[in-house]
Amino acid sequence: MAPKYNRKKPVQHKSNSKKSSTKKKQLYIVVGILAIVLIIVGAYVAVGFNSNNDNSTATPTPTPTTTNGTKVLLQTSMGNITIQLFDDKPITTQNFLDLVASGKYDGTVFHRIMKDFMIQGGAINGDLATIKDEIGSYNHNYQYTIAMAKTNDPNSATSGFFINTVDNSKITYSDGTKFDDTYTAFGIVVEGKDVVNAIAKVPVTANISGEVSQPTQTVTLISATIIS
Repeated sequence: MAPKYNRKKPVQHKSNSKKSSTKKKQLYIVVGILAIVLIIVGAYVAVGFNSNNDNSTATPTPTPTTTNGTKVLLQTSMGNITIQLFDDKPITTQNFLDLVASGKYDGTVFHRIMKDFMIQGGAINGDLATIKDEIGSYNHNYQYTIAMAKTNDPNSATSGFFINTVDNSKITYSDGTKFDDTYTAFGIVVEGKDVVNAIAKVPVTANISGEVSQPTQTVTLISATIIS
């Protein structure tokens, strides 16, 4: 049973019941309008919030602004890869083009493969001149960029190269050395990314130093050709 004061409350102002009823109707209308406005505003804010979240969390694919150089076709035993060289790394690109033009890369192999890191090739027997590092203000080892392999010494690159299979630009080693401050990225894959991915998935075993990166099947760089 409801409390007595609740039952008596409507009767206390009986003489003003009509006026009170009108005011209540007006109040209900105002409350209803406010509720609709709040719902619309809430929906708008929610959409805007989600939209802002999408923009802030999206990770755009990094695209170098210096991809205007010569294209080189790498014909491999697993398919073709086309590299476009950067035009702001003249020493590195010219060294690479000279080796391509002289046929030095033909018949070499991808001797080091690490799926979530890179695929490496270009090792040539014989004495080769070293070249200077070209780090510059724009040097990023993004996914599918090609960079020069080297020893731990500065300016020690010769012919070896690797293609980044993931974005390695954020790597910082325990000694504080940054990947991008060490390895010169001088081009990017513009065709044949699927071939790069396929090579990266080749089964590997431990090499003589214990690193699990030696392919169990031969992946040959049949020929390298300047195409434009």
